[in-house]
Amino acid sequence: MEELQLRPATMEDSELLLVWRNDPAVRRASHDQSEIELHAHQMWLRESLENPNRKIFIAEMGDVPVGTVRSDFQDGTYELSWTVAPEAREQGIGKLMVSMLAAQIEEPIRAEVRIGNVASVRIAEHVGMALERIEDGILYFRRGN
Repeated sequence: MEELQLRPATMEDSELLLVWRNDPAVRRASHDQSEIELHAHQMWLRESLENPNRKIFIAEMGDVPVGTVRSDFQDGTYELSWTVAPEAREQGIGKLMVSMLAAQIEEPIRAEVRIGNVASVRIAEHVGMALERIEDGILYFRRGN
Protein backbone atom coordinates (compact mmCIF):
# COMPACT_ATOMS: atom_id res chain seq x y z
CA MET A 1 0.00 0.00 0.00
CA GLU A 2 1.31 3.46 -0.88
CA GLU A 3 1.91 5.94 1.90
CA LEU A 4 -1.04 8.10 2.91
CA GLN A 5 -0.51 11.85 3.02
CA LEU A 6 -2.67 14.73 4.17
CA ARG A 7 -2.62 18.00 2.25
CA PRO A 8 -4.65 21.15 2.86
CA ALA A 9 -7.84 21.34 0.81
CA THR A 10 -8.25 24.12 -1.76
CA MET A 11 -11.13 25.48 -3.83
CA GLU A 12 -9.93 23.15 -6.61
CA ASP A 13 -11.16 20.26 -4.41
CA SER A 14 -14.70 21.64 -4.37
CA GLU A 15 -16.32 19.24 -6.85
CA LEU A 16 -14.58 16.18 -5.41
CA LEU A 17 -15.63 17.09 -1.86
CA LEU A 18 -19.20 17.67 -3.06
CA VAL A 19 -19.34 14.23 -4.71
CA TRP A 20 -18.14 12.63 -1.47
CA ARG A 21 -20.54 14.72 0.64
CA ASN A 22 -23.54 13.76 -1.50
CA ASP A 23 -22.69 10.04 -1.52
CA PRO A 24 -25.74 8.20 -0.09
CA ALA A 25 -23.74 6.52 2.70
CA VAL A 26 -22.20 9.84 3.75
CA ARG A 27 -25.58 11.55 3.72
CA ARG A 28 -27.05 8.81 5.95
CA ALA A 29 -24.20 9.39 8.43
CA SER A 30 -24.43 13.20 8.40
CA HIS A 31 -26.33 15.55 10.69
CA ASP A 32 -27.74 17.23 7.57
CA GLN A 33 -28.83 14.37 5.33
CA SER A 34 -30.05 16.52 2.45
CA GLU A 35 -28.26 16.63 -0.89
CA ILE A 36 -26.12 19.77 -1.15
CA GLU A 37 -26.15 21.93 -4.29
CA LEU A 38 -22.89 23.03 -5.94
CA HIS A 39 -23.30 26.77 -5.26
CA ALA A 40 -24.06 26.27 -1.55
CA HIS A 41 -21.16 23.85 -1.25
CA GLN A 42 -18.74 26.28 -2.90
CA MET A 43 -19.82 29.06 -0.53
CA TRP A 44 -19.34 26.72 2.46
CA LEU A 45 -15.90 25.63 1.25
CA ARG A 46 -14.73 29.21 0.58
CA GLU A 47 -15.86 30.29 4.08
CA SER A 48 -14.30 27.18 5.60
CA LEU A 49 -10.93 27.79 3.95
CA GLU A 50 -10.95 31.38 5.26
CA ASN A 51 -11.87 30.30 8.82
CA PRO A 52 -8.69 30.19 10.96
CA ASN A 53 -10.33 27.71 13.36
CA ARG A 54 -11.20 25.19 10.63
CA LYS A 55 -8.71 22.99 8.80
CA ILE A 56 -9.74 20.68 5.96
CA PHE A 57 -7.34 18.10 4.61
CA ILE A 58 -7.49 15.80 1.60
CA ALA A 59 -6.00 12.34 2.22
CA GLU A 60 -4.12 10.97 -0.77
CA MET A 61 -2.47 7.66 -1.62
CA GLY A 62 0.12 8.72 -4.13
CA ASP A 63 -1.80 11.21 -6.27
CA VAL A 64 -5.20 9.60 -5.67
CA PRO A 65 -7.59 11.38 -3.26
CA VAL A 66 -9.09 8.79 -0.87
CA GLY A 67 -10.80 10.87 1.80
CA THR A 68 -11.06 14.06 3.78
CA VAL A 69 -10.65 14.92 7.44
CA ARG A 70 -11.58 18.22 9.09
CA SER A 71 -10.87 19.84 12.44
CA ASP A 72 -12.84 22.67 14.00
CA PHE A 73 -11.29 24.39 17.03
CA GLN A 74 -13.71 25.84 19.57
CA ASP A 75 -13.55 26.33 23.34
CA GLY A 76 -10.19 24.56 23.67
CA THR A 77 -11.32 21.40 21.86
CA TYR A 78 -10.92 20.15 18.30
CA GLU A 79 -13.98 18.53 16.75
CA LEU A 80 -12.94 16.05 14.07
CA SER A 81 -15.05 14.84 11.17
CA TRP A 82 -14.13 12.66 8.22
CA THR A 83 -15.27 11.04 5.02
CA VAL A 84 -13.64 8.17 3.16
CA ALA A 85 -14.10 8.12 -0.62
CA PRO A 86 -16.60 5.41 -1.63
CA GLU A 87 -13.99 3.51 -3.67
CA ALA A 88 -11.50 3.59 -0.76
CA ARG A 89 -13.72 2.25 2.04
CA GLU A 90 -12.99 -0.87 4.10
CA GLN A 91 -9.21 -0.55 3.65
CA GLY A 92 -8.31 1.11 6.97
CA ILE A 93 -7.85 4.51 5.34
CA GLY A 94 -10.28 6.23 7.71
CA LYS A 95 -8.37 5.06 10.78
CA LEU A 96 -5.08 6.07 9.20
CA MET A 97 -6.06 9.57 8.07
CA VAL A 98 -7.85 10.46 11.31
CA SER A 99 -4.91 9.07 13.33
CA MET A 100 -2.52 11.26 11.35
CA LEU A 101 -4.49 14.39 12.21
CA ALA A 102 -5.26 13.40 15.82
CA ALA A 103 -1.54 12.74 16.45
CA GLN A 104 -0.83 16.42 15.71
CA ILE A 105 -3.34 17.63 18.32
CA GLU A 106 -2.42 17.85 22.00
CA GLU A 107 -5.67 19.50 23.05
CA PRO A 108 -8.83 17.48 23.66
CA ILE A 109 -10.56 16.10 20.57
CA ARG A 110 -14.16 15.09 20.05
CA ALA A 111 -16.42 13.66 17.36
CA GLU A 112 -20.13 13.21 16.83
CA VAL A 113 -21.14 9.94 15.18
CA ARG A 114 -24.66 8.96 14.14
CA ILE A 115 -25.87 5.74 15.77
CA GLY A 116 -25.36 2.88 13.32
CA ASN A 117 -22.20 4.31 11.74
CA VAL A 118 -20.02 1.42 12.90
CA ALA A 119 -17.01 2.40 10.77
CA SER A 120 -16.82 5.88 12.32
CA VAL A 121 -17.28 4.46 15.84
CA ARG A 122 -14.23 2.25 15.19
CA ILE A 123 -12.25 5.23 13.90
CA ALA A 124 -13.11 7.36 16.94
CA GLU A 125 -12.13 4.56 19.31
CA HIS A 126 -8.96 3.86 17.30
CA VAL A 127 -7.68 7.41 17.92
CA GLY A 128 -8.35 7.13 21.65
CA MET A 129 -11.77 8.73 21.91
CA ALA A 130 -14.23 7.23 24.36
CA LEU A 131 -18.01 7.39 24.24
CA GLU A 132 -19.10 10.24 26.48
CA ARG A 133 -22.88 10.23 25.95
CA ILE A 134 -25.69 9.39 23.54
CA GLU A 135 -28.24 12.04 22.69
CA ASP A 136 -30.87 12.28 19.93
CA GLY A 137 -29.34 9.48 17.87
CA ILE A 138 -25.81 10.88 18.11
CA LEU A 139 -22.85 9.26 19.87
CA TYR A 140 -20.53 11.83 21.43
CA PHE A 141 -16.89 10.76 21.62
CA ARG A 142 -14.02 12.55 23.37
CA ARG A 143 -10.30 12.20 24.10
CA GLY A 144 -8.80 14.39 26.82
CA ASN A 145 -10.42 16.78 29.26
